[in-house]
Amino acid sequence: MKLIAVLLTALLLTMGCENKDTSGKSSMDEPEIVLMDESTSAGELPTILKENLSATEQDELKKKIMPTLDDGLTPEQRFLNLRKEAEAGNADAQNSLGSMFFSGEAISRDAQGKVKDKDPEAAAGWFYRAAEQGHAGGQFNLALLYFSGEGVEKDTAKAVELFTKSAEQGNIDAQNNLGVIYLMGEGVGQNTAQAIEWFEKAAAQGNEEAIKNLEAVRATYKDSRETAGGQK
Repeated sequence: MKLIAVLLTALLLTMGCENKDTSGKSSMDEPEIVLMDESTSAGELPTILKENLSATEQDELKKKIMPTLDDGLTPEQRFLNLRKEAEAGNADAQNSLGSMFFSGEAISRDAQGKVKDKDPEAAAGWFYRAAEQGHAGGQFNLALLYFSGEGVEKDTAKAVELFTKSAEQGNIDAQNNLGVIYLMGEGVGQNTAQAIEWFEKAAAQGNEEAIKNLEAVRATYKDSRETAGGQK
């Protein structure tokens, strides 16, 4: 069974960076660097396939490559089937179920019985189960929660670990995020060379954010070196 397409809202966080030297001084202006805050789930079109397509064109492409989305089931039936597969240990289903709880598509109630807008704690639990099985999407999604401290206690080091595992499996958004993280020195030592390496991996797969980030870093460092050379 192919899973329902579930995608969390994409938020692009603009982050500045600086080239840190041993003196602690900034030697470059701050370019606009994009950190992806978008969950990935089974059944959703990859970012690279959605680029430059209208909503209608995306729907048509989904019908061609994911025909089982038109299975005649009600949303409730799909959810129950998805939960059954998740509870049986299917990592794709666990990751998608986590996305549903995070987005609020899956109904969850608090201790008083009030319906929650979303349930990041339940989402984290399902992402964790998927990540434990080596699921790249689950690792990426759980990393986002650890990075923001939503649904779990904030742990940047753990987020970096999970982003790395996901990125090593080819997840382009995880690769781009690692580029930002190494450029900023968030939870790791600041390492521009490592940042560029991860941006290059994501850019090679056509990730637009990584391409822009890579151009910004290279342009800024070029200007920085030229300025330093002119001062000699």
